[in-house]
Amino acid sequence: MKEFLLKYQLIVTIVVGWSLAQIIKTLIILRIEHRFVPERLIGSGGMPSSHSSTVCSLATAAAYLYSINSFEFAISAVLAIIVMHDAMGVRLETGKQAKVLNALLQENPFAWEGEVLENHLKELVGHTPLQVVCGAILGVLVGVVINNLAH
Repeated sequence: MKEFLLKYQLIVTIVVGWSLAQIIKTLIILRIEHRFVPERLIGSGGMPSSHSSTVCSLATAAAYLYSINSFEFAISAVLAIIVMHDAMGVRLETGKQAKVLNALLQENPFAWEGEVLENHLKELVGHTPLQVVCGAILGVLVGVVINNLAH
């Protein structure tokens, strides 16, 4: 197991970071709504941000493997900042706009034709700052734990 982690530490960290966030999201919905929503296992949006968890676990693993002064860490950190900013900005606003459009579609379903009318626009695509921070913390923790297991 230790040999596998040493050889594939970066990819294992990323996969675990994403997977844990998706599982936690699913469990939170199960606890709050008392129903299993399979889409939460792979979907975007919700608590914690799996995007943040993934990119922060990548940056943490890169820091351990290559050092904080490395090119690999710098690229990972910039990617993490862009992804988390986008999740709280553009993607969060997109979800809010979808909610408004869905309400308009329900009020006047004949106003639009085609695929939009047949399919409800996805509203849960972005993240609140709290969801992003929680995902980031989870990602860093995953990176630290896997690095400690590998060494």
